[in-house]
Parts: sequence; C-alpha cells; structure tokens
Amino acid sequence: MTLTVTILGATGSIGRSTTDLLAQHPDRFRVGALVGGRDAVALAKLAREMGAQFAALADASAGPALAEALSGSGIPNGAGESAVLEAVARDADIVVAAVSGAAGLKPTHAALRLGRTVALANKESLVCAGDAFMRDAARYNAKLLPVDSEHNALAQALGNGPVSDVAKMTITASGGPFRTWTRERIAAASATEAAAHPTWSMGMKINIDSASLMNKGLELIEAHHLFALEPERLDVIVHPQSIVHGLVYWLDGAVTAGLAMPDMRVPIAHCLGLGDRLTIARGRPLDLAAAGSLTFEPADEARFPCLRIARAALADGGAAPTVMNAANEIAVAAFIRGAIRFYDIADLVERACEHFAARYRTAPADVDEALAIDAEVRAWSLEATPRMRAAG
Repeated sequence: MTLTVTILGATGSIGRSTTDLLAQHPDRFRVGALVGGRDAVALAKLAREMGAQFAALADASAGPALAEALSGSGIPNGAGESAVLEAVARDADIVVAAVSGAAGLKPTHAALRLGRTVALANKESLVCAGDAFMRDAARYNAKLLPVDSEHNALAQALGNGPVSDVAKMTITASGGPFRTWTRERIAAASATEAAAHPTWSMGMKINIDSASLMNKGLELIEAHHLFALEPERLDVIVHPQSIVHGLVYWLDGAVTAGLAMPDMRVPIAHCLGLGDRLTIARGRPLDLAAAGSLTFEPADEARFPCLRIARAALADGGAAPTVMNAANEIAVAAFIRGAIRFYDIADLVERACEHFAARYRTAPADVDEALAIDAEVRAWSLEATPRMRAAG
C-alpha cells in the first residue's frame, strides 16, 4: 500500500530529511502537500522534484513568487494561513509537523483534529498547548509519533512496557558548542558561535536553543505530555557523542537505551514506517568499537540557566511553559540581531515567567487561548528587550 505524506516545514532540515527518505522509497510513499515558510524558489523546486499534489507558503506575500516558480508544473499552490490549512485538509496518511516554533501550532492541531497520524517534530505544540493537544488527540483518534531523536528513542526503548513500570526517563544533550566553556566566555559569545552546533545541522534558532540548553528544557516538557510522566521522573544528561538519545530506567533497576548515529532520518524513518523498518541509503551504521567510548556528565544549570527555568516552568504547570516559550522566541531573535547578550536570553525569559506567573495559572484550554497568551507575552518581551539592554 502506498501512503500519502504531507510535510509541514518542508524546506527546513527535518523536511529535507523526510523528502530524502520518501525519494528512497517511491513505491511506499507519495507526496501530498508541501508547506514552507517564505522561500518560494526552494519550495517550488522541492514540489517539482517530489511530484507534490499541492504546495503552500505560510507567508502570504510570497504567493506570487510561488505561483511563478511553479508555472507550467500543474501543481496547485497558494500562500497564507488559508492555503496552509488547505494543505493540511488534503488527504494524507501521515502528516510530518516540522514547522519551527509557535507558528506550527495551528496547522499541527488542524491535522490532529482530522484524526491524522502526526509525526511530531514541532515540540512547541506540546510546550505551548500540551494538555489541549493530548486531549484532542484522544478525542479525534489521532496518533502522535515523536520525531525528535530523544523522544523517538524513548518510545522505542519503552516498547510495550507500561509507564507504571518506569522509574524515570532521561534524554541526552550533546552539550552544545559551549559545553566546555567558562561562564565568562559564554557571556561574551556571539550568535555565530552559539549557532555552531557540534553534532546536528539545524536551523539558527534551534541551534541557539541547544547552546543555552533551552532545547532540552522544551524536550522535557514534550516528554511529560507524550509519556504522561511527572516532572520528577524526567531528567537530562549530557552525552557529547550523541549516540545514546534516550534512556528508560525501570523499577527493577534495568535500563533500556535507544542508540543510533546522530542522523535525523533514523527517527523519521521509524515514524514513516508505522511499525516497519525502512532502509536508509547513505546511512551511517553504528559501530561501537569505532566510537571507542561513550561519556556522560551532569547538565550544569549554573552555566546554562535556561534548563533550570524550563524545569521550573514544567513544575509550575498551567501556562508557564507557554509563557516561557514565547519569551524565549523573542529573546533568541533579539540575540541573533545583536540587541542582547547570550545570558540576557535566560534573564528575559525568567522575568517574563515571573511577570505572568499570577495571571496564567491554568493551562490553555485550546490552541486559540495558547496563541493569545503567546501574543501577549511576545508583546511584553519586545517592550522589555530595550529596557534590558539599557540596564545592562
């Protein structure tokens, strides 16, 4: 049986890894819709190569450029929110949700409401509106498959074992580019240095989240919702080789770990296979003898306070993770453009969490409420950024 796959965030790193896999298995998959951000040329090229049935850009202003780039192809296309939602509404067996940030909430939730199988790479969906997403997944009989390498490893390590038998789950972090740096050196780091991830090739924002370990904080919150585990049963450990991605600690003392070379096609293939294993051309098999040694160390929350802040948001619950994520997206953007320093990211996020703590004690009831909170926190954070610079 040939499965139809729709990709949200098709021109990003996850999207390109997905299309690479689909191209390797043309008899098993066809491409339904491809959704990109604003790069009309890149999306049109991909749509032509993959024989997509529809193409859409989130940026409405890029619509004419997309139409021109697809002229003569016969591929229907559009731009703006309505076009993205049209892409989601088209028939698909699997929707790969790889739009980065809070921008991915609406289209991902729309796929979920249609009862689709959603291969989830947009962790912000669960960070910002986890309660609503998990409730609606059950309501609409949708299936959420984790694409993040850590959560996918945990899912495979868990297997059919009941969560009640789990003592804790641990996700790994490479440690990012600043793993061995002093706090003083980190404080003076540039955006280029922060984005130089030692292991993974990802977008600028995610790379900087990895440098601050905020990405691990977001992943703890994601794991909390995916596996219904209390915060105290979730942990992070630094593992520079990025070969062990997740560990399940059982009540009897046994530990099951998910291992693979750092290649996002591995967890994506696991999701696309729906229980079957797909071969990966040009994949790098894991050779433990060649790897030599695997090392682990505790995460340093003094040098990387974003992880501490994320743990606190998870423990506080309610809309604290929603607030934290919105402030972080504004702070990272400010750091990239040089408006604030690296440690100002954590400072701004913590201030936002404190400012909104009393107001948003209840988790968002739905995606619209989550996005309303997100918008309010972003506005506050934008106003706070120049004041922070002046104070510093």
